Amino acid sequence: MIKCVAIANQKGGVGKTTTAVNLTAALGAKGYKTLLVDIDPQGNSTSGLGVNKKGLEKTSYGIITEAFSAGECVIKTKFENVYLIPSSMDLAGAEIELADMERRESRLKNALALIRDDFDFILLDCPPSLGLVTLNGLCAADTLMVPIQCEFYALEGLSQLIGTVRTVKRLYNPLIEIEGVVLTMYDGRLNLTQQVVDEVKKCFPKKVYSSFIPRNVRLSEAPSFGEPVMYYDKSSKGAKAYEALAAEFLKNNGKR
Repeated sequence: MIKCVAIANQKGGVGKTTTAVNLTAALGAKGYKTLLVDIDPQGNSTSGLGVNKKGLEKTSYGIITEAFSAGECVIKTKFENVYLIPSSMDLAGAEIELADMERRESRLKNALALIRDDFDFILLDCPPSLGLVTLNGLCAADTLMVPIQCEFYALEGLSQLIGTVRTVKRLYNPLIEIEGVVLTMYDGRLNLTQQVVDEVKKCFPKKVYSSFIPRNVRLSEAPSFGEPVMYYDKSSKGAKAYEALAAEFLKNNGKR
């Protein structure tokens, strides 16, 4: 069964894009044809997969405004089984444009419906906000993956995110569920880390992945080279962590 997963958290700097890029690459390397849809105006997933954002015309902005079909915007990357719908800064103004559009919350869903059968998985890298673009991502998705950093402020805003998901479920997408919670920037030596882990597990019982993403220099360096970490340094702790996360994600979805 094809699955579309939104990766979202309204807090910035939690490893959302890092998770989107590296989970996509890990799934691709395991033989699953995977599409990453970058709907973050910053376009970091786009550059993280080695695609130059300058001068791109066919982007996720074009899909949301219905200037292009989703199929027209798909790029095959140089990485195994990894495809991309890139982003552009034009998306920053989409919030205002969407406000006056019909079916404003379901434009991405309708566009992706035409290409869903072409992929095994579709991942959506959402903006670090809870605006109309993120709402489009949540309406298009079957499930939501939430990256949370193991730091003091990590739990702030979680109740707002959960409330938004409940609202989306009630008004727009009754089928959306929590896929799982990914704990990022993990440092097992710190007492604070374990406190955050315990609190997150209370908020999301049985939804927290056992694969934690550590702080890792290679993981931080890889985007500047336009590569997922498993292609930049396969032996690094970051690469192994995302390979483990992909394996756990597949197992939870009845795949290998």
